[in-house]
Amino acid sequence: MADEVVGVVGAGIVGLAVGREITRRRPGTRVVVLEKENRVAAHQTGHNSGVVHAGLYYRPGSLKARLCTRGREMLREYCTDRGLPYEECGKLVVALTPEDVERLDNLYARADRNAVPGLRRVGPAEIRGIEPHAAGLAALHSPHTAITDYPRICESFAADIAAAGGEIRFDAPVTRIAEAGDSVEVVAGGQRVRVDRLVVCAGLHTDRVARLAGDGAAPRIVPFRGEYMLVRPEKAHLVRGLVYPVPDPRYPFLGVHFTRRVSGDVEVGPNAVLAFAREGYRFFDVNLADLVGTASWPGSWAMAFRHWATGVKEVYGSLSKRAYMRAAQRYVPEIGPGDVVRGGSGVRAQALDRDGSLVDDFRVHRLGRVTAVRNAPSPAATSCLAIAEYVVDVVHGGKSR
Repeated sequence: MADEVVGVVGAGIVGLAVGREITRRRPGTRVVVLEKENRVAAHQTGHNSGVVHAGLYYRPGSLKARLCTRGREMLREYCTDRGLPYEECGKLVVALTPEDVERLDNLYARADRNAVPGLRRVGPAEIRGIEPHAAGLAALHSPHTAITDYPRICESFAADIAAAGGEIRFDAPVTRIAEAGDSVEVVAGGQRVRVDRLVVCAGLHTDRVARLAGDGAAPRIVPFRGEYMLVRPEKAHLVRGLVYPVPDPRYPFLGVHFTRRVSGDVEVGPNAVLAFAREGYRFFDVNLADLVGTASWPGSWAMAFRHWATGVKEVYGSLSKRAYMRAAQRYVPEIGPGDVVRGGSGVRAQALDRDGSLVDDFRVHRLGRVTAVRNAPSPAATSCLAIAEYVVDVVHGGKSR
């Protein structure tokens, strides 16, 4: 309908990709993006590592696997068309121990089922040929893993929405959502906005905003802070692309790794430390409401009971640069604690079910005229354009997962 108005809550990369897809799919629809901050990409999108994933890790057939594969190609084409940074610097996933090698082979089988392009298993000599200063018994080389600038992509998406007649309203936190007949009334930034449909892509606050629309409590968002170290410029040349450990399949986090940025900087990280605020970018940032929300969720205690030892280790690494670098230095031995300085940090919106299970796959709920993206962790940035296609199908077709 030419006169339809669709609201989108959140101006991160997923929200903006959804807004853009609506304008493409349904010309004449007016999109209104409601963002509580004063800029796009203010939180998760603006604090991630800039990696475009090739799809190694995800369960074959899952939404992550399917949408990452399509999303990567769509994002590469978009960046090429718009002159945005997109560098296929490649990734090594490195095994250091025989146990790592066994997990690496399992990962290779999974990645093969996901049709990861150009993936090869390599030995020590080839590791050094790709990353001369890396060490390991074996590795997977993903030559088409890339790096980009996600905040710039968000700015471009916002411009696309504006060019199609839409708008981004900043300083507009959503405090009320109510369906009223054939429309949805939203109170945002103290103003009432009436839309025909609403899509919630609120990232760190997506569970709270979804509940305003009548959605259930699960999954709850539990914030995990990821802290980065920055390699000093004189050692940055020692890493050509991306050097990752073999991930522990019990966790959704990929472990501390080396990442080259499009700026030329090299970062180490992130770790994964339970944060005391949903926007807690520093160790001592505390928000009482957020802390109570985490502590009152039954799943938080179940998760803590299962993974307390790992949590203690992560906190120790957060406080000690030497401890933080102890694991990372095994992969690039010439970069140690004295070769890095503390860098930035980000907060991951980790969705947690009532039983303490860490929700791994993307999750989208439809509630009448409201659709809520309840879980969109990595590789959401890589997959954003494909996620947008899927969400718009849910909005207008009723499919849900």
